[in-house]
Amino acid sequence: MAEKKQFKAESKRLLDLMINSIYTHKEIFLRELISNASDATDKLYYKALTENISDINKSDLTIDLAFDKEGRTLTVTDHGIGMNKEELEEHLGTIANSGSFKFKNENESDDIDIIGQFGVGFYSAFMVAKKVEVSSRAYGSDQGYTWVSEASDGYEIFETDNLPIGTTIKLYLKDNTEEENYDEYLDQYHIESLVKKYSDYVHYPIKMDVTTSKKKEDSDEYEDVVENKTLNSMIPLWKRNKKDIKDEEYNEFYKDKFNDFSDPMKVIHTSVEGNVSYDALLFIPSQPPMNFYSNDYEKGLQLYSRGVFIMDKASDLIPEHFRFVKGLVDSQDLSLNISREMLQHDRQLKVIADRIEKKIQSELKNMLKKDRETYEKFFKNFGLQLKFGIYQSYGMLKDKLQDLLLFYSGKEEKMITLKEYVENMKEEQTEIYFASGETKEKISHLPQVEAVRDRDFDVLYMMDNVDEFMIQMMRDYDSKAFKNVAQGDLNLDSEEEKKELEKINEDNKSLLESLKEALKDKVVDVKVSNRLKSHPVCLVSDQGVSFEMEKVLNAMPDGQDVKAGRILEINPNHDIFKAIQNVYQNNADKIKDYASLLFDQALLIEGLSIEDPVAFSNKICELMIELNK
Repeated sequence: MAEKKQFKAESKRLLDLMINSIYTHKEIFLRELISNASDATDKLYYKALTENISDINKSDLTIDLAFDKEGRTLTVTDHGIGMNKEELEEHLGTIANSGSFKFKNENESDDIDIIGQFGVGFYSAFMVAKKVEVSSRAYGSDQGYTWVSEASDGYEIFETDNLPIGTTIKLYLKDNTEEENYDEYLDQYHIESLVKKYSDYVHYPIKMDVTTSKKKEDSDEYEDVVENKTLNSMIPLWKRNKKDIKDEEYNEFYKDKFNDFSDPMKVIHTSVEGNVSYDALLFIPSQPPMNFYSNDYEKGLQLYSRGVFIMDKASDLIPEHFRFVKGLVDSQDLSLNISREMLQHDRQLKVIADRIEKKIQSELKNMLKKDRETYEKFFKNFGLQLKFGIYQSYGMLKDKLQDLLLFYSGKEEKMITLKEYVENMKEEQTEIYFASGETKEKISHLPQVEAVRDRDFDVLYMMDNVDEFMIQMMRDYDSKAFKNVAQGDLNLDSEEEKKELEKINEDNKSLLESLKEALKDKVVDVKVSNRLKSHPVCLVSDQGVSFEMEKVLNAMPDGQDVKAGRILEINPNHDIFKAIQNVYQNNADKIKDYASLLFDQALLIEGLSIEDPVAFSNKICELMIELNK
């Protein structure tokens, strides 16, 4: 009878921590055991290569799973390097003593692909098992040994005859509780799904006898058939040569992996070698997910370490402004925590994230340059996120993202870049003009656009709520300042026109002051302007908050009743101005009503609410009756 040995005190405490705290999900145990089996197989295969051992065939190096529902056991078997008594004692009797880590350090070679290096993964088995039995025979040894433990009860090792080379780990599952159903680890389909989820790309076949229902020959009856099935695909798509991968393969992988019904708009497949090496397979979806602009949407890339699935949403690997990108990263160089469930915030992570950001940026620029139609579809779907990127970074991302932006050109009647706008600017033009509104049609009819269009200057249409906030953060492009056509002075007049306008304002000073006094605190000023050509009046905002920003801010749940400073501008060449002059000279008491009508009319043109719609309607009716007397 073998002597029972106790774990060292510190190992016993670590074991308790392992079982209860380190791993978030109990199902991780199968990933860890399969990863260990893969490591053991790698070690034997490496030995065969370096020592020219001819009796080891890679095709025989499988990882076998088996379950027994009645006996409530789950078994993982490998045909790898195996362990002798001393190694069983060393690796399983002392927690966190990793043979893989030691082997990796002693043998620096590209042929070695060791998954587990922490030396704690094996003990995750105790999260689901009340007893673990490890039977192993080392390659080159005639004697096998079995290690048995019930965790807190210590362990024992005894000789076992007639064992094949390799290691078999047999888990005696815990009894079910109200909180935990351990029977699921004895379910064929659940085991298959766990292998597919975590270990699909382990590069040895993971096999298991599975029962399927098949139709009998020459009969309509079905029978259960047991087949030995390979559960994993082994070779990751991202490890294959891009030249050998068809578009259909990328598309099917994306739809299957990321639960989308449509093919991706863009596939980015890249491999990087250097101080930090990784493979990345990234996808830009054809349309935004339903919850993309909600708090429910989680950004992030799937993370693999040497083909073993680690994490579903590694958010640190993708910047917020490219949150629409889906995909995965597989790296052997990322530092993971002891359970391999979380990334450590280290230099390698930042290097990979920075390179992925640059790759996405360059691919989008290339799409914009070579496939404009596709890029415009992309921008329609995700351009808002790029704008948010500039705004939320207070303009720090301006240089990275500004050349990816598209805006509707009033002159060209199509989407253009800022670079294209500047290249087509008139020689005398010094600013980039824009106007804001809900639709192209509404913006094109704004009175404030007239003066700019009259000089054959282009106007960019800003139709997203974030646009003006983003523009404030950008300030300029290519040293050309942005100018809102509905805000402040446009400085489009010649010196002669300015003098003429000054004279009109001066000659009508008392009239304009009366209009301003009639409107009281509704306006900061009333003046005549050359901004208008065919329209009678318009409102422009003072410096600071624009009308569009006012609408957006007040529509927010915590709106603070923000108001832009309003300037009422009147067209001196319109008949309405002559009519007001006439009223002021002959019936000055009526000027208050005219001021109110003009102001409300200007508010409606701007898409702003009027304070008293009933009074506005009554005044129009009174005026119509008066004119027909």
